Amino acid sequence: MYFEEKNIVPNSFKTRKVESKGFHKEIIIEDFPLRGKLVYLHLKRRRWRDVDTKETLQRDWNNVAKGTRMTTEFAAFLKEINR
Repeated sequence: MYFEEKNIVPNSFKTRKVESKGFHKEIIIEDFPLRGKLVYLHLKRRRWRDVDTKETLQRDWNNVAKGTRMTTEFAAFLKEINR
């Protein structure tokens, strides 16, 4: 499965003038979903740049869902697509 972060400015950057500047290196996660079949998740995280300060920014992925190694938003997304 391939997941690419959408080109939507994160809420934490709404007060700044930012632009998308491509992606970080793709991350591949090996997972075993409920049916026990091996799945590879390919994740591409977006990079942002503050237009005024030229600072490179990224979404804070340290806010993880309890008992997982993923963000709460990503965990909710995966739960939704499995319905």
